[in-house]
Amino acid sequence: MTFYDDIYPFYTLQRTPFIFSSRLLTIILVFLVLAVSLLLILPGIRGKSRLFWTFRIFSLNFTNDWAEARMTTKATYKSFSNAVVNAEIGLHVGLYGINVTLKGNPVVQFNETIDYNEMFTWHDTIEEYEEALEKGLPNPILYIAEKFTPSSPCGLIFQYRHSGRYASATLWTAFCCWMLANILFSMPVIRYAGYMVVATAAFIFFSMISFTTIMNVPQCVFYIGTDSFETEYSHSFWLALATGKHMNLQIDFARFALELIIPSPTVTNSDDFQASCAPSLGFLW
Repeated sequence: MTFYDDIYPFYTLQRTPFIFSSRLLTIILVFLVLAVSLLLILPGIRGKSRLFWTFRIFSLNFTNDWAEARMTTKATYKSFSNAVVNAEIGLHVGLYGINVTLKGNPVVQFNETIDYNEMFTWHDTIEEYEEALEKGLPNPILYIAEKFTPSSPCGLIFQYRHSGRYASATLWTAFCCWMLANILFSMPVIRYAGYMVVATAAFIFFSMISFTTIMNVPQCVFYIGTDSFETEYSHSFWLALATGKHMNLQIDFARFALELIIPSPTVTNSDDFQASCAPSLGFLW
């Protein structure tokens, strides 16, 4: 601190960018232009179904159901109250946080609509848990959220946060490999495009391996009312397995096998390759 409190009388004030840093905004715009350019070339590539697979790989990073648990039980509704509600409680774990749901059975009980869906991210778990306490959310939601705070003896946040971080990183790498494979498919480098598809499958499997490490540690059991539940693999996990296994490995290995069995000096790009092997690739392509 200076005598003038960082304000100098003979110089202009030090101004800061409004909301966004101009340098950060430039970087974001550059990457957005590149991403849009890559997406624009996809419809022009043979095999329109690749656009669907692109969306599938991209969306795996943002789903909140890699692992989940749910049950229907009777539980105390709010703190400092003896009211007991019959509700369905759900826990949905993603790569960036958790969703906790509470839906009454029936929905309207005690002249109140019981239908909650609360999000808690790994980076702001403490702040969001404190906000939930201030809002006075139902006890089941607060109980589950408390299990994912750093002070909880279960240590769930450390397990899921680290495994989710590495799984997300490998999925982004898989997405980059898949985009590069689509670019190579439009060029006369069919073999290297196949290699990138195999790399896409490998990184998808690496993300699954990273996420499965949470199952190798002692699981924390959630007790609510008279019942309990544990998390299990859910839709996104099995979708990642199906994507890596069916789309990448089976189809790409079939293409390699056909290229070796039916060699042709004129087969230089994906269009010629498919034309030469159309009878065999009809059910795969």
